[in-house]
Amino acid sequence: MLSLVSCLCFLPLIASSYKSPHFSPNRSTIVHLFEWKWSSIASECENFLQHKAYAGVQVSPPNENLIIDGRPWWERYQPVSYVLITRSGNASSFADMVKRCNAVGVRIYVDAVINHMSAGNGVGTGGSLANASHKFYPGVPYGPDDFNKNCEITNFDNNENARNCELVGLKDLNQSKKYVKGKIIEYLNHLIDLGVAGFRIDAARHMWPSDLREIYSNLKNLNTEFGFAENLRPFIYQEVPTMDKEYTKLGALVEFNYGKSLSNVFRGNDKLKWLVNWGPSWGLIDGSDAVAFIDNHDTQRDKNGHILSHKKAKQYKMAVAFMLAHPYGTTRIISSYAFNDFNQGPPADKTGDLIPPNFNKDNTCGNGYVCEHRWREIYSMVQFRNVVAGTGVENFWSNDDQQISFCRGNKGFIVFTNWGDVERDLQTCLPPGIYCDVISGSLKAGNCTGKAVRVKSDGKGFIRLGALEFNGVLTIHEKSKLK
Repeated sequence: MLSLVSCLCFLPLIASSYKSPHFSPNRSTIVHLFEWKWSSIASECENFLQHKAYAGVQVSPPNENLIIDGRPWWERYQPVSYVLITRSGNASSFADMVKRCNAVGVRIYVDAVINHMSAGNGVGTGGSLANASHKFYPGVPYGPDDFNKNCEITNFDNNENARNCELVGLKDLNQSKKYVKGKIIEYLNHLIDLGVAGFRIDAARHMWPSDLREIYSNLKNLNTEFGFAENLRPFIYQEVPTMDKEYTKLGALVEFNYGKSLSNVFRGNDKLKWLVNWGPSWGLIDGSDAVAFIDNHDTQRDKNGHILSHKKAKQYKMAVAFMLAHPYGTTRIISSYAFNDFNQGPPADKTGDLIPPNFNKDNTCGNGYVCEHRWREIYSMVQFRNVVAGTGVENFWSNDDQQISFCRGNKGFIVFTNWGDVERDLQTCLPPGIYCDVISGSLKAGNCTGKAVRVKSDGKGFIRLGALEFNGVLTIHEKSKLK
C-alpha cells in the first residue's frame, strides 16, 4: 500500500462541514486554558467545566518546541518536531486528558502550528535538535528542501510575500510539497485518533489556501470512540486577521475585529446604543464563519491598551457578557495567567516545570493564574448562552447613549450601563415572577444571593443598575426564576 506521503488522495472539501464545533448538547463556549498542564486540564474538565456547561477547551500547542532562555510564552510557537512532549506533558498525559474531557462532554481543540518551524537553534522540549540556520529539524525530519526561500515578510497585503516568506524569522515550511503536507497531515490525524474535535490553525494567513484545502481534505473524520457521530469533520478555525473569503471557503476564522470593536465600545470610545445592529453591519464576517472573542493570548498583550483584558476587569466582564448574550458566532474566552511583561511565561518552578493553578472557595484561582473562566460573571453568562440558545435578539432598548438592554426570545434578558444609573421599567420578555440576577449572585437554595427582579404580567420589570456598581451588567433568565 502506498504511504500518505507518496500518494495524497484528496477528498472533496465542503467548508460548512468544517465549521461545526461538535459541542455536546446544551453546551456552548470554548475556553482557552492557556499554558495549562494536560493533567490540570483533565481535572478541570471533570471538576468545573462540565458543571458550568462549558463546551470545549483550546489547548496550547502539544508538539515539541524549542527551549528558549527565560521560557517566554511564545516558545510554544517555535516547533522542533511533531512529537507530543512539552511543558504541559507527554503523549500519554495528553491522551489521558482528551479521553477524560470527552467522557464528561468537553471537547478538545488543538492550537496547531503548521506554518513554520523554530526561528532559533537549540534543543526542544523532547530532546530533539533544531538547526534553524541550516533548516534542519531531524525530529520530523525536515531539511532545507522542505522550506521556502530566505526572505522576510514585509507586506502582509502581498500574498506572495505573506505566504512564502518568514514571519519574524520563523522558518517557513513549503506546504506545496507533498512530503511536507504528508507530515502535517500525519500529525493532525494522530491528534484526531486521540480524540480531539478540531484545530485552531495558527498563522493560517501565511499559508496558501490551496495547500490548506489539500491538508484539510486529507484529515480523518472524528474518532467515534470518543462519542462523536460518524462522518463528522474536524472543526477548523483559522488565524486570519482580516476578512478573507479564500479562507472562509475552507473553514471558520477567528474574528479579530470582534474584540477590537467591542473593546472600543466598552472602553467608552463608542456608544452602546450602536450595538443595536451588531454583526456584519460592523464589518464583521458572517457569524456562521466566526469564532468570536474579546482577547486572546496575543491581543491581551497589546501595549497600547486597545484590547480589553482582565487588567480592566469591569469593562472586560461587560464586553464578555455582551459577547455571550449575543447570538453571533462560536464564542471563545481565554483563561490567563497574570503577567507584567510581554514575554513573561506561565507560572513555573525553578526547573521550568509548569505550576498548576490552585483554587479558592469562591472558585477563583491562585498560583499566578487569573482563570477568567472561573469568574462568576463569566461562567454565569456561559450558562445564560446555553439557556437562550436558538432565540434571537428582541426588544433592543437604549437611552440613546450608554445604556442598553435586550431580550433573547422569551428566555433571557440583559441590561448594561457604561455611564449613568439605570432606574426604570424595562421589557424583559419573561413570564411574570421573581428572577435572580446571575451577575451579582445566583439562585441558591430557593433564594437570590444577589439582586432580584420582579417581572410583572406585561413582562416588564423595574431595573436598578448603578454606574458605580462593581459590575455594569444585570442578567436574568428562565432558569434563574424563583419557584
